[in-house]
Amino acid sequence: MAFDEEAAERVRHALEPRGAFVEKKMFGGIGFLLGGNMCCGVWKEFLILRVGPDAYDETLEQPAVREFDITGRAMKGWVMVEPQGYEDAAELRRWLRAAAEFAATLPIKGGG
Repeated sequence: MAFDEEAAERVRHALEPRGAFVEKKMFGGIGFLLGGNMCCGVWKEFLILRVGPDAYDETLEQPAVREFDITGRAMKGWVMVEPQGYEDAAELRRWLRAAAEFAATLPIKGGG
């Protein structure tokens, strides 16, 4: 399984009202970029979020959250949320809002 299509569709639906997101296949999953910066995505059954370095440690303390590590080297500022952590639509929106708010602080990149 490259990525959970149902989870990706839920993310698409939740991001739709925000607009401005570009979807790209990456890291064996699907990523959603805001201003050319990776914001969130789905890898296997996990929700991937870019929360930034300031919110990283606090986010890792939350239930169903772990480091984003698919290569043997964790990416600081990024987390993976297990399915039970975003099965509720309100929880999914909360996670995506946090990632979008961080991504919106980054300089806009060309190409997406």
